Amino acid sequence: MISPDVTHYLRLSLVAGVGVVTARQLIEACGSAQAVWQQNKQDWLAIEGVGPKLAHALADAQSDNITAQIQTRIAECEQANIHIICPEDTAWPLQLQACFDAPLLLYVQGELSCLQAQHILGMVGARKASAEGKMVTRRWASYLSKQGVVVVSGMAPGIDSAAHGGVLDVQSAGIAVLGYGLKAGSPQQCKQIEAMAEYGCVLSEYPPEKTAHPSFFPQRNRIIAGLGHGLLVVEGGLKSGSLITARQALAYGRDVFAVPGSVLNDVHAGCHQLIQDGAILASDAQMMVTYMGWHDEKVRGNTYQPASEYEAKIIALLKVEIKHVDALAEDCSLTVPTLSTILLALELGGIVEKLPGSRYTLS
Repeated sequence: MISPDVTHYLRLSLVAGVGVVTARQLIEACGSAQAVWQQNKQDWLAIEGVGPKLAHALADAQSDNITAQIQTRIAECEQANIHIICPEDTAWPLQLQACFDAPLLLYVQGELSCLQAQHILGMVGARKASAEGKMVTRRWASYLSKQGVVVVSGMAPGIDSAAHGGVLDVQSAGIAVLGYGLKAGSPQQCKQIEAMAEYGCVLSEYPPEKTAHPSFFPQRNRIIAGLGHGLLVVEGGLKSGSLITARQALAYGRDVFAVPGSVLNDVHAGCHQLIQDGAILASDAQMMVTYMGWHDEKVRGNTYQPASEYEAKIIALLKVEIKHVDALAEDCSLTVPTLSTILLALELGGIVEKLPGSRYTLS
């Protein structure tokens, strides 16, 4: 069910020339969103920053036409099982309450309870991410999810998709924030939304049919930054949108983590800049859980017992670093064909993972 307060916020969102900051100034001056609509033109003009043009737009928003638009939108969202929530609702994320530029409304598909989670971490990074970056993201997202952390990201290609993939791997609750309406994505994006909404939720500040625009994605980033109690940047260049998200998170008083990488690859330059500027160097997922004080019981899996001395040697080597098959063969004093047979068995058993370029790492 959609609360009565939502209608007042919806009306504000339909006022020409009123953004979230101006709307919040009006709400603060009048006492509530409902009280805004209990004023007349003279009352509005008495509010600092409100001129004749804005007062006229507010009066126009009280028309029967706008009321009909509101009723139609509510009916369409209810039919599509889309929740509309506003800051007056108990489902509204507490973390967004203190964000001065938080949205007026959120359109949500899936489980609203995710928004009230005690431990939420944003994970963002490059769209054109490296294979290692996506692997790290997916593993860490799975680990964090098992610890009861709700991972939030932006459902973009690269690091975002890897983060959501890691959450879905363990069938946990995650949050995806869109830069377009819930019903405006491609068929593939709609499938992703359905998958995320099954265990967690997908949300947007834009009406369901609103198509994407380049300016919407920086706006989306502030929601990711505000929703999380902390933010992790895995990869990103110096001009990456992930750095914008990190700066917004810092402005909201959130802890920001960054994963270091090779100085020879520009995709890590943004993370290095963040670390230089005071972000916390993230060496593994467990250190973030410890740093944030999220002391959920650690997941303990069965310890794999190597079937041979060669398997034990391979595992020991891969604990130290990612290795090329030729380097492994040399270190183990094996031929590549013999080593490949052992690696295949370990890969099928989920012990090692093959990376591009015939390199291997532990799963």
